[in-house]
Amino acid sequence: MKKSLPLALLFLSTATLPGAEQRALTPMPAAVSGNAVASLHEGLDLFSMMGVGPRKTWDDVTARVYIMHVSSGKWSEGHPVPGVLGRINAAAASARNRLIVLMGGFMLDEQGNQRQVSDVNVYEATLHEWSRAKDLPFAVDSAIAGVMEDRYVYLIGGRSAAGPVNKVQIYDVQKNSWSQATPFPGTPVFGQAGGVADGNIVVIDGAQAGAAGGPRYVASSECWLGKIDRKHPDKIAWSKLPPHPGPARFGIASGGSDQYKEIFFSGGTATPHDYRGVAYDGQPAQVSGVTFQFDVHGHKWEVLGDNTYDLRGDGRGILITPYGPVVLGGMAENMAVTSHATLLPRKEGTFGK
Repeated sequence: MKKSLPLALLFLSTATLPGAEQRALTPMPAAVSGNAVASLHEGLDLFSMMGVGPRKTWDDVTARVYIMHVSSGKWSEGHPVPGVLGRINAAAASARNRLIVLMGGFMLDEQGNQRQVSDVNVYEATLHEWSRAKDLPFAVDSAIAGVMEDRYVYLIGGRSAAGPVNKVQIYDVQKNSWSQATPFPGTPVFGQAGGVADGNIVVIDGAQAGAAGGPRYVASSECWLGKIDRKHPDKIAWSKLPPHPGPARFGIASGGSDQYKEIFFSGGTATPHDYRGVAYDGQPAQVSGVTFQFDVHGHKWEVLGDNTYDLRGDGRGILITPYGPVVLGGMAENMAVTSHATLLPRKEGTFGK
């Protein structure tokens, strides 16, 4: 039975695919970028955690948590993430429909120096409490995350103190333990996009180290598919994927869905940039309007919209709701930090109406 959209959703425009509408949700209580995102209760509670505000300064980094209750369209403020300081570009994933695992990210000091942290925090929705879990073996920021079998949280790639990595770290929610999985064979990157869906991992693009004398980081165009061995979750068989729609990009918002067996992608910029939106090559960051998905069963890319409403040049994730994929906060087309929450275009016949 299809669900009705709450009245708080405003109908805005029509996507490229027939019948696929784009809608804006009630904005978050504050504008924030580099915020970790996750959902609980079958996509009806959406969480934005930490990040940096519009001033993009060390004292504008927050530990606050905002929660949207999709059924009412209203936001509330949750318990802040424990710790002295907030973090930027942490990763998050949900498990068992009641836990959020929040991992890594970096802290910012008064001089603008960044320090990756190994902190792992777990939010228990039934208790409305945070607890500290076992630290990351390798501290990273700007990684992607996904879950298999509601137990194994995969943290893929990211940037360490020494630079981009191609590590795949697995957190076992049941055992509160970390292990290392087969790394993806491509060039080490951070700010890449991808996700986990039905035992498949997709990793695309991101920023790789630039050549001597050039920009510090340049966009990577590599696309990888990983098949997880269900009996041995640390074993992943990797293979190359054909290029995705549009050019290589950095900071694409992305997220996977076991239910729909698809991984969604939207936005990003052609040139890698820092947390302030400043491109490493010194050129203005141009935001892509393409929203697309990878069908893990059909093994194919599909364009959902080539002129997406409310573009994001930097998104930490796409959340799957009963009404469609949603992106929260990040940086908008002019690289200004935004509070917008937006339903992305989706294929006709999927999700509720």
